[in-house]
Amino acid sequence: METIFVAIRTFMEAGGDVLYLIAIATFSMWAIIFERLWFINTDHKQDVGQALTYWESRAERTSWNAHMIRLRIISEVNQRLNSYMSYIKTLISLLPLLGLLGTVTGMVQVFEAMTYSGGNARSMAAGVSAATIPTMSGMVATLSGVLAYTFLTSKVRSESDYMEDTLTMDH
Repeated sequence: METIFVAIRTFMEAGGDVLYLIAIATFSMWAIIFERLWFINTDHKQDVGQALTYWESRAERTSWNAHMIRLRIISEVNQRLNSYMSYIKTLISLLPLLGLLGTVTGMVQVFEAMTYSGGNARSMAAGVSAATIPTMSGMVATLSGVLAYTFLTSKVRSESDYMEDTLTMDH
């Protein structure tokens, strides 16, 4: 177990300070993704149940007024269902940019090493490492986020469609 922590610490040190920003953004993104999955499987089911109970208890469901109430119910449920999805999308967009920032800061280290050591390969290696590790980390985190976001979006869409199909206008 201790070797895992040593490996993580070594990796973080080799990647530079930007890697900590990437780690925080990745953790935040995945925390929101897991929260949304939890919400869909728990609270959203309750929201749908309450909406259906309210709708089915209405005596009249065919007028224009009933149609507007139906749209309001669907909209309120969908609003809660789509909460925080834009944050996930923003973090997915931010992660490659943070990786690029790590590339730039790593290349600055390479140029400093070239300036002060006259092109010593050993001193430039740390800068190259600090340039490539954040780029790779940002891209891996982005790809994992895109896959999860795509799955989550299809789940949200199917839940939304189910809600619209279930609240029928007939009576």
